[in-house]
Amino acid sequence: MEKVNLADKFSRIFEHWSPKIVAELDDYEVKLAKVEGEFVWHEHRDVDELFLIIDGELVIEMRDGAVTLGRGEMYVVPKGVEHKPSAAAECKILLLERKGTVNTGTAESDLTVAEPERI
Repeated sequence: MEKVNLADKFSRIFEHWSPKIVAELDDYEVKLAKVEGEFVWHEHRDVDELFLIIDGELVIEMRDGAVTLGRGEMYVVPKGVEHKPSAAAECKILLLERKGTVNTGTAESDLTVAEPERI
């Protein structure tokens, strides 16, 4: 394992909503993504999902409310909770997810990334 420079890794990401793997620990992957606009409503039936905001602002809507996150803030969406992230302007996020977790969960979408690239 080598050290990971987040600024360098983010400079290699050009598309929105396409997470990239930057590290692994135990049965988890650390992913980075640039996001802007709205994602799809989805859930992860068997896994929690951690969002850490590196830069920008992210809103995570859930059926019973929403949470707004800014730089340096994080939130864990519990397994089975339907949610829809969105960002009015480009936002850089770090995700911690169990290996094999598909970004759109149970939803089918043109934003689905079944096998994220490792950068």
